[in-house]
Amino acid sequence: MTRLNLILAAVALALMSAAPLRAEMVWLRGAAGDPGSLDPHKAQTQIESNVLSELFEGLLTRNARGELVAGVAESWSATDDGLVYAFKFRPGVRWSNGDRVTPNDFVYAFRRLMSPATGAPYANILYTLKNAARVNKGELPLEALGARALSETSLEIALERPAPYFLEQLTHFTAMPLHQASIEAFGSDFVRPAHLVTNGPFKLREFTPNERVVLVKNPLYYEAAQVALDQEIFISLEDRSAALLRFMAGEIQSYDDVPAEQLAFVRKMLPDSLKITPSLGIYYYAFDTRHPPFDDKRVRQALSMAIDRDFLAGRIWGGAMAPSMSFAPPDIPSYGAPAQAPWAAMTLFEREDQAKKLLAEAGYGEGGKKLEIEIRFNNSENHRATAVAVAAMWRALGVETRLVGTDGTSFYAFLREKTAFDVARSSWLADFPDAENFLFLAETANKGLDVPNFSSAAYDALMEEAGRERAPQKRSEILHRAEALLLEESPYAVLMSYRSSNLVSPKLRGWEPNALANHYGRYISIAPK
Repeated sequence: MTRLNLILAAVALALMSAAPLRAEMVWLRGAAGDPGSLDPHKAQTQIESNVLSELFEGLLTRNARGELVAGVAESWSATDDGLVYAFKFRPGVRWSNGDRVTPNDFVYAFRRLMSPATGAPYANILYTLKNAARVNKGELPLEALGARALSETSLEIALERPAPYFLEQLTHFTAMPLHQASIEAFGSDFVRPAHLVTNGPFKLREFTPNERVVLVKNPLYYEAAQVALDQEIFISLEDRSAALLRFMAGEIQSYDDVPAEQLAFVRKMLPDSLKITPSLGIYYYAFDTRHPPFDDKRVRQALSMAIDRDFLAGRIWGGAMAPSMSFAPPDIPSYGAPAQAPWAAMTLFEREDQAKKLLAEAGYGEGGKKLEIEIRFNNSENHRATAVAVAAMWRALGVETRLVGTDGTSFYAFLREKTAFDVARSSWLADFPDAENFLFLAETANKGLDVPNFSSAAYDALMEEAGRERAPQKRSEILHRAEALLLEESPYAVLMSYRSSNLVSPKLRGWEPNALANHYGRYISIAPK
């Protein structure tokens, strides 16, 4: 055999014995917009939460069905009074740069979250920690916060008062650990792909605004062997119709919304891809209570009364939403049926008549001033169609309405900056399944998330009372009273409660419906073509 033949034979033998190369498994995940920030202490939206929950992992996390499971902590216990929790860390938990994840990483993160210098808009979600509110307001030093390392593998968290939902809170992005050294080295630039150190199943490779966020598998994640995906790519698609077209073309494998006007088409043409499930969320209009006429409860009540929620949910949203006159959604097990607006039992005609009377009392309508309103919303076909319909309903009251739609990034920045407005569309999806997670939005102290800038001493007192109450039934009763007061005051006009409408490719395995609409890449795989 010639030398050339020997070489060719060796190559052929090597090719036959070599394991076949596996194509990269990539989840092309459509997103409703860009994350405003990848700093867990600056984030506010579901878009940001979806990305952060892939990059970071807290003491607890959730499985594909949305149930609580162990995260960085392999076990935990609480004192009999429910005021102190101890968490034991699982072995082998590391940051993406190889450093160990320690209890001090959580202590540092909790203190940074509560530091007044951070200005975290979501800090009050963890006011459950002892002294958190006073630390956040600058009344106590950071060291007074109820979190301390007991050893290299155990963490203690003390609470301000017993909170039945505390463990649920620990899955939220505000409760994630942070890598102190990288933040101190790079400051606000620690979130850049070249600098971001994470402890979740994925690392950040690329963030191109208005285009994509590229995550790659973190080989140092403690369960990396069970993560099937090599990459998870969030593709920014604020235009729902464009997202549908790209889904049909196979350019994305999932998207968490469907254009309402195309829902019938999707039901007919993509029945195996459409997933509509109950979700803990509300869709509302907020009235800016800081200035006239929205500082007048009668005006807010009148505008809320005149809205036909059944039309919005059925005709505009095609049944992908449920009409609502409650602030808490209907499917919270520990809360039961939520409170209803005082006019919930009236017919639409009765509500319109009452609304006209209220506006007249406030000096608007026939014989009074003309009421002119501006509705602001983030652009999407569904949000614009809702605003057009609401404007038509208000026209029956003699109200003239102007619509202002902007891209999502600009819209949410506008709300964060607390610029004056008339009416703004917004929504809230639960961080954890408890009514408190909705009702806390209207607390005076909740400056970052209180979109209508509402303040009521009576409401705050009820929420304080509910926070102190340990008996579940009594606590629920107090929260119902708080909700009834909020509905009476009407800083929010809740229009609908959410049903999650998702486009999910049949090739996407491991995607499970759940009330919190959490879908983690660590459980996802892609079926071969």
